[in-house]
Amino acid sequence: MNTNLPIPEPFTRPDYLRVFGKFLQNSLVRDMTFRANFVIDCVSSLTWTLMNIGFYLIIFSHTNQIAGWGKFEFFIFLGTGMIVNSLVQAFFMPNCEEFSELIRTGGLDFALLKPIDTQFLISLQKVEWSALSNGIVALVLIAFGLSQLMFRSENPLRLDGFTLLLYPLYVLCGVAILYSLMIALSASSIWLGRNQSLYDFWFYITNFSRYPMEIYDGTFGLPLRWFFTFIIPVLVVVNVPAQTLAQPVSSLSNMRQPLAIFTVLAAVACLLLSRWIFQASLFRYRSASS
Repeated sequence: MNTNLPIPEPFTRPDYLRVFGKFLQNSLVRDMTFRANFVIDCVSSLTWTLMNIGFYLIIFSHTNQIAGWGKFEFFIFLGTGMIVNSLVQAFFMPNCEEFSELIRTGGLDFALLKPIDTQFLISLQKVEWSALSNGIVALVLIAFGLSQLMFRSENPLRLDGFTLLLYPLYVLCGVAILYSLMIALSASSIWLGRNQSLYDFWFYITNFSRYPMEIYDGTFGLPLRWFFTFIIPVLVVVNVPAQTLAQPVSSLSNMRQPLAIFTVLAAVACLLLSRWIFQASLFRYRSASS
């Protein structure tokens, strides 16, 4: 009996960065296979974005400020929201939309058998490159707003390296919060089978993040502002990074205040909570063949 048989190598953890690179590559190949559809998606997204910008240009033709945000400051706010939403729509939305379909068809069975983290696979296996077109327009809009604020004659805006580091950090925090809410609602498909109404709930909730938190004032506004800041923290998704860039003096002075710290803590807490909900839902999952 041959006792010198090779010993199989132990299971090694996958290189997640390399796997994500393959996801990006495969998604780009898929989109380029149907170039006409890709171009139509980009044009549709850009058209909606330009219409949205035009809407606020009309508003600012009748007023100088919206809840303390001047025209060019609000352009930075609007561009920041577009960046956050384009990242969520590009990397997470198409995957979370198909989660309930994976459960119904049994595709989740195959995802669970793969030697990779299931949440990573479910969340990132498809990328919508066309959604990133809005991010390009957003960068142009932010650059234009900053140029107008930095070279205005009165009280010009001054930016430093610390502010420029804070801005992408808070943008990532906003993306993390929206992703956490989306994946938690998607995971409920395991209990409900089909959760389209809860998925629509994500859109209703995130609509609050499209506006400055200062507009939520008064008898009805303040409770909404408190709830959507500290319970479901969607108001900090755009407001905090936009204020950091458009109003850096006040933002830096607020760094020691609860809201600035809460934004980072909320992002971490939302990721951990959504991870727990996702794992708990997998424990309740029963194979489609069972």
